Amino acid sequence: MSRVGVLLLNLGGPDKLEDVGPFLYNLFSDPEIIRLPFRWLQKPLAWFIASRRTKTSQANYKQIGGGSPLRRITEAQGEALKQKLGDLGQEVNIYVGMRYWHPYTEEAIAQIAQDKIEQLVILPLYPQFSISTSGSSFRLLEKLWREQPELQPRDYTVIPSWYKQPSYLRVMAELIAQELDQCPNPDEAHIFFSAHGVPKSYVEEAGDPYEQEIEECTALIMQTLNRPNLYTLAYQSRVGPVEWLQPYTEDALQQLGAQGVKDLVVVPISFVSEHIETLQEIDIEYREIAEDVGIHNFRRAAAPNTHPVFIQALAELVIESVEKPSFKLSQAAQMKKKVKMYPQENWEWGMTTSAEVWNGRIAMLGFIALMIELVTGHGLLHLIGLLQ
Repeated sequence: MSRVGVLLLNLGGPDKLEDVGPFLYNLFSDPEIIRLPFRWLQKPLAWFIASRRTKTSQANYKQIGGGSPLRRITEAQGEALKQKLGDLGQEVNIYVGMRYWHPYTEEAIAQIAQDKIEQLVILPLYPQFSISTSGSSFRLLEKLWREQPELQPRDYTVIPSWYKQPSYLRVMAELIAQELDQCPNPDEAHIFFSAHGVPKSYVEEAGDPYEQEIEECTALIMQTLNRPNLYTLAYQSRVGPVEWLQPYTEDALQQLGAQGVKDLVVVPISFVSEHIETLQEIDIEYREIAEDVGIHNFRRAAAPNTHPVFIQALAELVIESVEKPSFKLSQAAQMKKKVKMYPQENWEWGMTTSAEVWNGRIAMLGFIALMIELVTGHGLLHLIGLLQ
C-alpha cells in the first residue's frame, strides 16, 4: 500500500497575544488581502497596519482567552480523523497547513516530502470554496510545487468543496436542533445563518462560486433539519468602502428585532472550528446588537470542531477521494469567468484593458488613507475574520 497523507488546510490565527502583530503582518503582506498597484508598497503598508492594529486586536483576543484556539482545534480534528480512518482500515499521516501562521503550509509540504508520502489528499477545512480561502491555499501549493517540484508527491488529489457531504449536513442539523430544543417554543425560534463575507466583486467579476455554495448549503441543512422554523442567511465581517455580499449580519439582526423576533439560534455556517469570528464577533458583538433590538434569547449553534459525526464526514471525504480519479489544483482553482486577479498585471501605457485595470488600482490609493483610518478603529478586525 502506498504511503497516504492527508493535508488539512486552514488560514491560521495567533496562538498567544505576542503572536498577534506578526500574524497581522503576514496577513496584510498577502496581495490577495490588500491589493495595491505597486508591489513594493505591500510590505511597508502591512507593517504599518499591523503596528497600528496590534493593541486593538490583542484586546479582542483577550476576550476569548488570549489567543486563537484554531491551531489546537485543527490539530485535534487531525488526530480524530487519523484514528477514525484507522478504524476504517485506512492508515494515513495527517498534516496541518496554515496560510498565515504556524504550522505554515510550507512547513507541512516539507514534512510531507520528508515522509515520502506517495498519495496525498488535500482537504481544505472550508465546506464552501472561495478564491479568498481554499483558492488562496491552492494557489500557494501550485507555487510551491512549481518552484520546488521535488516536494510534490507522486500523486495527489484535491477536495475543492464539500458542503453537500451528507454527514456534514447531519452534524450541522444536530447542532442546530440542540439549540432549538432549549428555546421556549422550538418551532417558533428563528434560525440565523451567518457566513463570513467576501467582496461582491469576487462573485460578480471573478466568478467566485462562494455565494451560490453558501445558499445551497443553507437550503440543504434546513432540508436535513426538517423543522418548520423560518430562517435568514446573512454575511458578517465586511470592511472598507467596497460592497460585500448582503444582507450584512448586523443589518439583518436589526431587521429581525424590528419584526418582533425574540428567540434566535445563530449558525456559523462557513466555519468548522471555533475562532475569533465565532467566539468574539458573534458571541459578543452580535449578541449585543441583538439584545439592543429586543432579541433577548440569543443562542448559537456550536461549530462542529471534533464532533464524531463531523469527523465521520471528513473520513468519508478522504476515503471517497482516494478511490476515485485524482482532481488537480489547476481544476480546483479554475474560475468560471476569465478575470485575472492573481498575480497582478504588469504596467502598460495607453488606453488598453490592462491600463484601465491599473487606473482603477491607482484610484485605490485614494482609499488607503481611509483603510488606515479603519485600522485604528473597529472595522479592520472584521477583515481578518475570514482568516482566523
